[in-house]
Parts: sequence; structure tokens; C-alpha cells
Amino acid sequence: MASVAQTQQSYDQTNLPRVLRHALQLGVLEAVLVLLFSIASRFLAGGAELAVQSLIVLVGVSAVATLPGIWTRARTIEGIAGAAGIGLGAAVVFLLIDVSVLQPLGTYTNRWEEIGGGSNWWYHPVWWMVGTFLPWMGSFALANQTVRGSGPNPVAVVGIAVVLAVIIGGLAALLGFPGATFGLGTMAVAVLPAIALTALITGLGGSRQ
Repeated sequence: MASVAQTQQSYDQTNLPRVLRHALQLGVLEAVLVLLFSIASRFLAGGAELAVQSLIVLVGVSAVATLPGIWTRARTIEGIAGAAGIGLGAAVVFLLIDVSVLQPLGTYTNRWEEIGGGSNWWYHPVWWMVGTFLPWMGSFALANQTVRGSGPNPVAVVGIAVVLAVIIGGLAALLGFPGATFGLGTMAVAVLPAIALTALITGLGGSRQ
């Protein structure tokens, strides 16, 4: 009985102080990455801009999708929900940093405002949803790996998601999906269905322990 209790306690760590602490850390990381992305938009162009921004997006997506599940040691719905809570809390932290620091600094170029119809506020609701969805699905995939005895492998989760995103984004562009192009924006949006499919794929086959 003691060993069972110890095993249970080593997973699904979702106490409130832990969730809030990691939400703060992830929110600050998101703000730093957005700042770097905006700086790249302002001072780089062409291939250099694309390369730097692609790297920033990859790091950001990887962190948001996997770190919360790693921090909660997600194994069951408890740890998965805790990871989603970290993602939501991080989105709130980012909002506070964004409106108090980033926007007053004028880091965003006019392209951000043009997309939002002249306002930077359009993306905050989107940020809340995406910031919760990515860790929710990412922790689901990590939990699937854990319950099958292989242990969480964030590199594999990100790798599968990236490959699927490229396939989905490429197909959307080829099939003429509205707004889809062979560009970073389309691939970034394609991460959303890709991470959901990753959670599904990691839950298929194998024996649960």
C-alpha cells in the first residue's frame, strides 16, 4: 500500500502554489519570446527574419505544449487539467506584461495592428484559448506515454506535432484553404490540429501499465 501511495504522489502534482508558480514562469517566458519575435519583425527581413521567427515559434510552441505537463507530472486527468490550468494562468500573466510593458514600449509593428483592425487587443482572447489548448493536448500526450511505461518524452511529442503541422499546413495551402500559404503563419495555426492528433496517436496501441 505504501508503494502505491508513493507512486500516486509522484504524479499529478497540481497543488495551487505549484500551478501558480509555474504559470508565472511560463507567462514570463511567453512575454520574452513575443518580445524577441517583435524585435525580429522590426529589424530583420527576408530569410533571416523567417529563420529567426520560425525558431522562436518552435521554442514557444514546444515550451507551452510540454512544460506544463512535465511540471504537473501528468498521468491522469488530474495532471492534465493542472497543466491546462498552468497554461491559462500563463496567458493571464502574459496579458499583464503585454499591456503594462510590451505595448507601451511600442514593440509591435503595424502588421500586428493591421491584422487586428487597428487594435492590439484582438489576440488576447485567442492567446487565452491557444495557451490553454496547447498544454492540455500536450500533457495528454505526455500522460499517454507515461501510462504505457515509456515515460514522458517531450521531444517525441514535439517532433510528431511538428511533422503533422507541416503536413496539415502544406495540404491546406495546396487545397486552397482560405488564407493558407506555405508560410510560418499557416504552419503555426496548423500546430493546433497537429497537437490534438499527437495526443490521439500517442494514445493508440501499446499496453497500459
